[in-house]
Amino acid sequence: MGSYRFILSGGGTGGHIYPAVAIANELKKRHPDAKFLFVGAKDKMEMEKVPQAGYEIKGLWISGIQRKLTLKNLMFPFKVISSLLEARKIVKQFKPHVAIGTGGFASGPLLRMAASAGIPCVLQEQNSFAGITNKLLAGKAEKICVAYDGMERFFPKEKVVKTGNPVRMDLVDQKSGKEEALGFFGLDANKKTVLILGGSLGARRINQLVQKELKFFEGQGLQVLWQCGKLYVEEYKTYDSDSVKVLAFVNRMDLAYAAADVVISRAGAGSVSELCLVGKPVIFIPSPNVAEDHQTQNANALVSKEAAIMLKESELDAEFEKKFTEMMASTAMQERLGTNIKKMAMPKATEHIVDEIEKLLK
Repeated sequence: MGSYRFILSGGGTGGHIYPAVAIANELKKRHPDAKFLFVGAKDKMEMEKVPQAGYEIKGLWISGIQRKLTLKNLMFPFKVISSLLEARKIVKQFKPHVAIGTGGFASGPLLRMAASAGIPCVLQEQNSFAGITNKLLAGKAEKICVAYDGMERFFPKEKVVKTGNPVRMDLVDQKSGKEEALGFFGLDANKKTVLILGGSLGARRINQLVQKELKFFEGQGLQVLWQCGKLYVEEYKTYDSDSVKVLAFVNRMDLAYAAADVVISRAGAGSVSELCLVGKPVIFIPSPNVAEDHQTQNANALVSKEAAIMLKESELDAEFEKKFTEMMASTAMQERLGTNIKKMAMPKATEHIVDEIEKLLK
């Protein structure tokens, strides 16, 4: 086979970056001589994360529209024109065989220019409520890989392929036992463990909840593995103890999941896909501060199949202790939640997405 060239764009958050890197890794495994180029937004985290994963990235001067009138919004049309021109230049120079977009602002100009140059485009939509960039690009794409049923309400039906979301390979190949995991974090093998996940930066409302409920957890004989995020670790590390482990970031998520009996988490697409694979009872607390409230939609897709419990931030004070106690008191409920969420796992998602990309290689 000749040396293929793949151009990828996805960024702004880890939820867009990680799938793009996972897809590139699988393509590289199948085509070791292939060349890869990522395109991101100049001031976003992909400019740091993609080179860490071993790939070259070029940045566009692009950002989203702010919800209120700001100087940044007045600059938006100029940023779009600048990004389209730069994207056209990048596509012309790199001459990709396929362009792949996983969402985020930069993928808009890049895939638009790739499509207008006659390059086949593949979109990957992680959420159950499609993002604005992917909705705008849908008409230009050959294939749209999705993780949820019913995505035909956003995209042309004939283009939609249900593949699932890429997940970390260490979770697919989960080999860590519970004993090893508890030892790694210094936790007690005789107590049940609650794993708290608020994302790499942290979630203020979830942290406030955990701080308030530490005595409640203690009264239930539970220990807590609390990933509070790097923005909040200074504020909460004073609570670190034998039964409460406070971490800015969890480097070994495979061990964290293995240690957990129950999980309290945000409902970003990546977290939801990982938790389906893990198969533990989960309480989702969706972030209300995301586009189109897509985390609530993600969580609802599982709640509707009795695969998770969801609590909105506005319900936490009134409902959390009641719902949590109800779940912990019922082994049958825990088993049902764990079994049903596991049924929704799609561990071969990355392979299926790359299968679709390979069909477009001339």
